[in-house]
Amino acid sequence: MQILTAEMLEKSVDWQALMDGLIAGHKMPKAHIGDTLLEQGGRKYLARSAWIEGLGACTKAVTIYPDNSEQKPALPSVQGQLIMFDEATGAPLALLDGPAETRLKTAADSALGSALLSRQDAELLLMVGAGNMAGPLIEAHLAARPSLQKVLIWNRTEKRAKQLAADMGRLTGVDTEAIFELDEAIPEADIICSATMSEKPVIKGALLSKGTHLDLVGAYTPTMREVDNKALARARLFADSFDTTLDHIGEYKIPLQRGTIQRSDVLADFYGLIEGAKGRLDDDDITLFKNGGGAHLDLMIAHHFANQ
Repeated sequence: MQILTAEMLEKSVDWQALMDGLIAGHKMPKAHIGDTLLEQGGRKYLARSAWIEGLGACTKAVTIYPDNSEQKPALPSVQGQLIMFDEATGAPLALLDGPAETRLKTAADSALGSALLSRQDAELLLMVGAGNMAGPLIEAHLAARPSLQKVLIWNRTEKRAKQLAADMGRLTGVDTEAIFELDEAIPEADIICSATMSEKPVIKGALLSKGTHLDLVGAYTPTMREVDNKALARARLFADSFDTTLDHIGEYKIPLQRGTIQRSDVLADFYGLIEGAKGRLDDDDITLFKNGGGAHLDLMIAHHFANQ
């Protein structure tokens, strides 16, 4: 059985190859998926499993301990592993570092959403949030849309935004700037990627300019949201997976329960988009993509790394 460490996974990331792996996986029979989320005192245990005919099966189990940053020495807030099983024999094939695989999968997921839905001439990316996912998300969006010429970063804590802007500017060579007034930056952006832990919307739909693509990453529980109802009303709505978003994540679950939107308003997920469902119709469309993840995406990414 292969053991793939974080260093091995992250040493030479090819974002286009990861996107191609997701496309190939969605052309196979639809995945069977199942999740378990346990919570206790603000801490979480999440286990996500998937089985794709012809690709095999996997389970990723991680713990989410937000208070680990306060330990001495500080510990990662997310820890875990992904194990992949052979389709033919059921034997374990590979063990992958969970947090590293998750970062790469999540960013590749958003990159593919942008490649399918954002304007090809997009020039300005606004990154909302400066946590652990922000760096990979910026890299992946730049790979998906080479037309991007500038990155703006907003975070509740200004110090983190400034540090990430400096780091990403050096890493990517793209003009990168920390900004401190989110509402002023929203109308300027061609692509907005949001990866926050917010329970309440931080992005106001009334401020969006025509043609903007929204990539929503942060909300992952039934109570979390990053955009308001006005954004939903103005946008063409999409998701990476109907099965992991509509009934499980507040971004869609809450407005669906309240009748703000209908299920038919979420027009397609990756399975539909890759089969040819209509995404962006013209340059004035606002597109909204909910990155909800799912173990089927983990399996596709794990398969890529195990076979490269």
